[in-house]
This record gives sequence, C-alpha cells and structure tokens, in this order.
Amino acid sequence: MSSSRYFRRTVLCAALGLGLSSLAMTPARAGNTDGAVVGRTQAAATLTITSPSTGLTRTIVADSHGNYRFPFLPVGRYVLTASSAGHALGEPQNVTVSLGNTTTVDVGIKTAATELAAVNVVSSTLPIIDVTSTESATNISHAQLQRLPVEQNVASVAMLAPGVVKGNAGIGGISFGGSSIAENAFYVNGLNVTDFYNRNGFSEAPFDFYQEFQVKTGGYSVEFGRTTGGVVNAVARTGTNEFKFGTTITMEPGNWHSVALNRYDADGNRYITSSRDRQSLIKTNVWASGPIVKDKLFFFAMYEQRGNSPRNTDDLGEIMNEHNGDNGFWGATVDWNITDRNTLSLMAFSDKDHDVDSVYGYDYATDTEGARTNVVNNRTGGRNWALTWSSYLTNDFSMKLMYGKNQRQSNTESQLDEQCNVVAATSAVLNQYPPGAALGCTNSSTVYARTDKRTQYRADFEWTLGNHLLRFGYDHEKDVSDYARHYAGPGGYYYNVYATTPGSTIDNGGVVPPGYNAYVRARQYVIAGTFPTINSAVYLEDNWSITPNLVLNAGIRNDSFDNEAANGQSYIKIDKQIAPRLGFSWDVKGDATMKIFGNLGRYYLPVANVINIKQAGGLLDRRTYYGFDGWETQTLNGVSYVVPRLGPQIGNVDESQGNGTVGDLRSEVDRHMDPVYQDEAILGFQQLLSAKWSWGVRGIYRRMHNAIDDMEISATPQCGGNGYVGWVMANPGKNVTVWGDTNCDGTPDGWVTINTAKYGWAMYDSAGNYLGQRGWKKPKRTYGAFEFQLDRAWDEKWSLNASYTIAWNRGNAEGPVNSDTDFDDTGRTENWDNPYVNLSNGFLPNDRRHQLKVRGTYALAKHWQVGANLELNSGGPITSYGVGNPYDATNYHSYFICVDKCGSIPGQFDADGNPVQYPSEDRVYHEVKRGNYGRLPWTYTVDANITYLRPFDGGTLRVKLTAFNLFNQQRTVQVDQDLQTSISNSTNSTFLQPFIFQPPRYVQLAVALDF
Repeated sequence: MSSSRYFRRTVLCAALGLGLSSLAMTPARAGNTDGAVVGRTQAAATLTITSPSTGLTRTIVADSHGNYRFPFLPVGRYVLTASSAGHALGEPQNVTVSLGNTTTVDVGIKTAATELAAVNVVSSTLPIIDVTSTESATNISHAQLQRLPVEQNVASVAMLAPGVVKGNAGIGGISFGGSSIAENAFYVNGLNVTDFYNRNGFSEAPFDFYQEFQVKTGGYSVEFGRTTGGVVNAVARTGTNEFKFGTTITMEPGNWHSVALNRYDADGNRYITSSRDRQSLIKTNVWASGPIVKDKLFFFAMYEQRGNSPRNTDDLGEIMNEHNGDNGFWGATVDWNITDRNTLSLMAFSDKDHDVDSVYGYDYATDTEGARTNVVNNRTGGRNWALTWSSYLTNDFSMKLMYGKNQRQSNTESQLDEQCNVVAATSAVLNQYPPGAALGCTNSSTVYARTDKRTQYRADFEWTLGNHLLRFGYDHEKDVSDYARHYAGPGGYYYNVYATTPGSTIDNGGVVPPGYNAYVRARQYVIAGTFPTINSAVYLEDNWSITPNLVLNAGIRNDSFDNEAANGQSYIKIDKQIAPRLGFSWDVKGDATMKIFGNLGRYYLPVANVINIKQAGGLLDRRTYYGFDGWETQTLNGVSYVVPRLGPQIGNVDESQGNGTVGDLRSEVDRHMDPVYQDEAILGFQQLLSAKWSWGVRGIYRRMHNAIDDMEISATPQCGGNGYVGWVMANPGKNVTVWGDTNCDGTPDGWVTINTAKYGWAMYDSAGNYLGQRGWKKPKRTYGAFEFQLDRAWDEKWSLNASYTIAWNRGNAEGPVNSDTDFDDTGRTENWDNPYVNLSNGFLPNDRRHQLKVRGTYALAKHWQVGANLELNSGGPITSYGVGNPYDATNYHSYFICVDKCGSIPGQFDADGNPVQYPSEDRVYHEVKRGNYGRLPWTYTVDANITYLRPFDGGTLRVKLTAFNLFNQQRTVQVDQDLQTSISNSTNSTFLQPFIFQPPRYVQLAVALDF
C-alpha cells in the first residue's frame, strides 16, 4: 500500500473512530429510526458497545470469522470495546451512529487504520462514504441546521438534497426526481405522518424537536414503500443522564419583512395588490431533558407557543384578511433501557393549529378598513404518537416492533356558512330582473370538516447468517377519514336562477307554470361518512457480501391496499404489488475511499382517500325547482344582499345524480385495475479526496407506469353510444372491465370489457348524431438526470456542500395531480376525463433543466459564524391551454385552441334572441404541445445568517440573525397559462400574465439559551 493511500485511510479511521475492514465488507443496513455498527474482530471475541450519555450497553459475541453487528442502535455517540479470554483487544473506539446509516468499525485486528490510530483529527471533519450502502440519501443533523440559514420547516430541509425542487407555487409541496408533490412519504420515529387524504402534506413538529433528518432521493430499501417520489425520515431528540434545558425565542417583526410588489397589466391597471400585506411572528420554545432513572429511563419534553398575525388583501385591494393564530405545540420522548437487550421508546407530539381569519371591507386608496363582514376558523393538525420496542433476541437475531397513531384534521367554518346561501343567476335573468344588491353574501360554496386517523403497526427483523444479512418485516396501516361536506347557508342550498318561458320543460321534466319567465334550482350537495383504507405490506431483503469489497442487496416487497366506500364495501382493492429491488456497492480500492454503486427498483403508489370519499361517498345531490318570484333583500353585518324568493315547486325532486346511498360500484371501478408504479435505475460514484473533501456523481432514470384516474366511458365496442357506462376509476389506455349493457337495451346486465386505447368515448356532431368513438393515450412520465456533488465537511472552521443537477422530466402526465392547472384532488385530474384532454407529450411542470445548490458555514472568529444557502433554478415550461375539443364544448383545460368558426355565428340569433353557436364539427382547432410557450424565468435565492456563540458557566448563548431571500428577488414563478377560457378564437386577456412570485425578503432573529 502506498504511503499516501496508507495515510488517507489512517486519517479517515482515526477521525471517525472507525477501523475500516481490509478483509470483509460486512452487509450493512440500518433501520428507519436508528443506525447500526458492524465490523470485524477476532473470532468469538466479546464486543460491548456503550452510550456514555445514557448508559445503554449491549454485548454480543463475534462469529467464527470475527464478524459482528449491532443493529437498531439509537442515533448518538458510543464507545466500542472488544475482549477475548478476558483480555482487551485494542483500545476503546469512539463511534458515531447516524440515522439510517451503518458505521463500520474493526477492533483488535491489525489493519492500516489501527497501526496509525494515534493520528489525531477532530471527529467531525470527515465526509463519510458508506461503502456498504446502495441508497441515495442526504443526512442533516440538528447541529448542522443550527449553523445554516434554513427556514424552520421540514420541506426546506428536504430542499437541501440534490434533485428536489419546489412544486408549483399554486398548490405548494416538493417534487423528488420528477415525481409530483403527491407521491412522497414522511416519517417521524418510524411513524408514517404523510397526509393520506390527498398525499399533499404531512404532520410536522418544530425544528428543535428533531435530532436528525435523512432525505432519501432514490434506491431506498424495501422497508420503505407507498411512494414513487422521495422519503423524508426524521428522528426526535431524546434525554440523557445529564439534565439539560433551554429556550429559544424566534422573532420576525412585521417591519423586518420587505414589501411585496403590486402588479400591473399592460394598461397600467393593478391586478394584484400585495404592498399592504404584512407578516409578524414570534415563537417561544422551552425544552428540558434528563434522567428519570439514571442509565435506565430518560425524557425529553418541549413546548412552543406560537403567535402569528399576518394580514393580506385580495387581488383587487377591496378585502382585508387579518389572521390571528395563537397556538401551542407540545412534544415529548421517553426512552427506557429495560435491559441491555431490550429498549422501549415513546414519541408523541401535537401540531394542532387554530387560525382565526377576520374579513373586512377595505379601501386601498385610503388604507382604511370597513366593517367586519366575516370570521373564518381554520383548524388543522392533531396528535401523533409511536411506541417502539427493540430487542436483541440472540447474537444474530434482532427484532423491532412499532405501534402508533397519526391524526390530522382539516376543518373550515365561518360565520357566513350558517347564515348565507350561495346565489348565482344567468345574465338573461340579471338583465330582466336586476337584483339591486349583491347576489348572496358568500362566495364560499363548500363547508367541510375532515379528520384523518392513521393506526399503524409494523414488525422488523434482522438475522445474520454468515455473509448474509436477512431483513424482513410486516407493515400495516388503517387510514380512516371522517368526512362531511355540504353547501353553505340555511338548509345547505345553492340557488341558481335561470331565464325561461312559460310552458317550457326544464331539467327535471317539470313544466314552467304560466306567468313565470325565470325559475330557481335549489340544490343540496352532501357527502358524509367514514372512509377506511387498509394498506399492508411484507418485505424480505438479503444483503450479501459476495467478496471482501462487494455487497449485493436483493429485496422484494409485496404491497396491497383496499380503499373502502362509505358502506364498508371495497371500492378499489389491489394486492400482489410485487416490488423487486436490486443494488450493489463496490469498495473499489478496499480502503473505503472510493465506491461505485447502483440499483434497480420498483415502487408502488397507493390510492389517496379522496378517491373513496368523492367517488364512492354516498352522494346526495338533491335538486328542487321553483318558480322565481323576484329578489328578497336581506342584511348581515351591515351589508345588503339578495336571495331568490321561491314560487311554486316545479316538477318532482330530482335525486338522479345521487340519492345519498352508495351506487353499484361495479359500474364505477375497473374490475381488473392495475396499480400505479414506477421503475428506477441509478448508477453512482463517490470518492474521498482527502480527510475533508469528497465528491460524487450519479445518473438516475425513472419511468412511471399506469395512472388511476376518472374517465367518462360513454361508449362501448358492442353498443356504441348506446352503451354509456358513466364515470369510471380505471387505467387510461388499458382494458377496462365494468358492469354494463351487454345487449344494448339500456340496462346494465353483465361485465363489459373496453380497450380504452381504442374505444370508450363517444363522439357526436352538434345535432347529436353519433360519429364513432375514440380511445385514450397511455400515461407517460420519464425522468433522467445527472447529479454532481462536492462536500467539504465541518472542521470547526468551515464547511461547504455544492450540488449541480441537470435533468429532463418528460411525458403526458405529471402524476396524480395537475400542478400547472392548480388541480390537487389526487387521482381525480382533468387529464383523463376524455381522450382529447391529454394528448400532448412534452416537458412536465416539475421539469427544471438546471439546478445549483450551495450551502456552507465559516467561522469568522471564536464566537462568530456566518452561513449561506444558495439555490439557482432554471424555469419550468409554459403551456397554452384551451378549452373543449372538436366534439365537446365543455369548459376544461385541453391542448386544443379554437382558431376559426368558434363561438357564435355573427348576426344569427334563435327565437329567444340568443346568439346561434357554430356547430362543433365546423370549428377549427389547433393542437398544441406542452411547453409550447417557452419557459418561466430563472430564479435564484440567497439566504444568509450570522451567529454569535458565547459559552458560559453551565450553558451556551446563541444569537442567530438570518435574512431569507437576501437580495429580495421577487421574480415570476407562475403565469396564467389559459390562452382561451371559452370556445372562441379570442385570446384570454390575462394569458401569460404573471400571478405568483418569489416571496419577498424577511429577517428572523433567534435567541437561544441552553443549560
């Protein structure tokens, strides 16, 4: 071995307290709440690992080859010793265990590392290359976050990893590797806290509650599933034998926020009013930790009081919303070292939040508020807890059991919900019967309350058999949504007023009585019930040390899910979702300074609960029709408004769209539906350049298969347009089997199979003549990227991490949401409503060709540090959307632009004086491609902080001043992409108009005292 290589390895081992094996690469995998220590020593030697801070001690005996493994170790620092026949083997080793990783330590055998172990390097100075891991993951500790300018939320931590981008600003979220925002998973101490209603969020605790994060961007183990995006895995802080306590006060005064810019159109008209928006926040966090029983029982407890009072105007500057949130967070962990082989841990926290929004009339010119018109209460969050038992059953066989619950509520109610019905009227009615006041007193049509409760349990096992490490387990969740939704106002009625003529027949078959030129539709729309989903999985994985330097990881996971309707009947049930995963890691030089790794894997995505609720929810859609007897004026909060005065009822009550019971689900769900899954391939390289520097590169390719979405099956091959089935949850572009009409007599009587790649959607001309049918394109989504990383580890002086990603995200389907049209009902997008909606292939909304991330810290002096975080992104694609298609005038987003004979025929009117429309078959359309209008501008954000640190007798003072978006960039991140909003050849006046921007600069001061 050359002297330079010898020294490099020695420095690595001494600095980390690791003796890296030159004889065998022990298979290494760590759990989702802890880490592991593995290595070699003398055959049959006794090894003991001890936590100095908690007294946790575990003892095992190495096998006949000297291999050993300590699995399921809580994150922290340990001392490792080995002995044989009563004699110590070598010196005690200091070992650091990090979340989800494995530390390799050789004890008592002669290696290059042990020969020069006296080399003294600070333990935190080295980048770590885990030569046994095939995952792509980024670990970020609580200590690192204290040094960096990172916003205090989990999403901002995840954004530090390469390949992670912010989702569309309209619906938020983060995107991993080209996936949509609704495909990720979030864990705290092994508890899945992902929102299962829409998969667009997660339960969250304050920063100071977490000890470490691991952001998995690809290649993760089979113990993780139910995601085709990424995984954010966090572990909470714990107590030790030393009593500690502290407090942090975080302040963001309103005058430390830069003013957001108003926006004006080409004619100088203000269309976004932001300059009067204000934000003010103060948080006080207190925590304590320590022993309940020394070396046995420990606690960590935290309480955070949050005062948040933002105010903002509407776009026109005519309404002011003043928010007041005064909410407390609490969280705790309790850890019990029952014996040296058994531990019990409890984690619990509550992120309940109550925001009160007071709504006032507002005059922008004079900056004055009028009377309060409404009070809106928003309640979110809930209680979460997880209990985990870890046990060393034998030297080679270990077990971890977890049981926990995750709760999230989402309730919105306002003063107007009880007192105000929504009222709408056609222009013909308004011309004939001008109301004299506003229609109704609310624009909020939907009142809803939802509580989501997850009950989760899992069992994970590890069994070492020679050069094989077998990991297997069972993962089960019951996800229950209690949901209630109805229209606002007395009786839950939505009133629509339509013009008519006496004697006309209306929608329900009723005849308009004499003397009435308008009628009222009073509609009730109610969905309520309890909607469970059962998710379960089993997994098996073998980590095999084929040679001393080569590890092969082979695993398989079998997932199933069962989404149930309101009556308990299975709505969508799919099992046998077999997910194979294969990876390798090659320690090229055998000294842990260079590795080549790769993996192939399949990942499945479950169906969100919003599908059970809105597609199989026992819908009541009751429509009652009345003659219109004019407007009735009412007053609330000093504001006058009108509601329709109801005349005689016309016809019968219509419940044909939903009578409150669950319908025949056989006609609503594909009988042989396939799941949504994604295949992934990764090949990577990492190298240690010196004791402090490392670099790496990896290539990633992902391909999504299938979509589950709603499709309108309006024709069948057997019966043509007479075979109408209705809205069906299915796989677009594949065979769909539903209960339908087999003999074309209009009555469902058997199973019908439609190849939706060719058939399923009926086409008609303007006279209603059937023209044939068309099928759907299959969904496509691919992601290809190269990621480059450079890391300089912290050595008490400075640190640096930089990554550059070049990526291509293509296809015709973003995923289960449409972020470019702000549609976030997961799995119910417009994409597959009919075959003409989603024809276009191109670059998808989360495509960012270039991404540069740089973060670091520099110690100016003994007590002063500065930090910075830079993110630079190229803009996403811009698409021009139209509405309708050559065979449908429905207003929805489509890739067709009407260019000729659109809208009404000039000079032609019907008997009632309404303009005559061009027949649909005469209209001329131009099909557009995704991204046909170029790209959004590049954006960059620089966050910076300066920190003052002052140790004192018994404690530390930390004062951190951070400026987010230091240069106050307020660039455009979203524009109006609706080229047409109706069937016409006119261009929408706001097309390409910017409407979402980078948030302005704000400054945060955090003062922390730790004792």
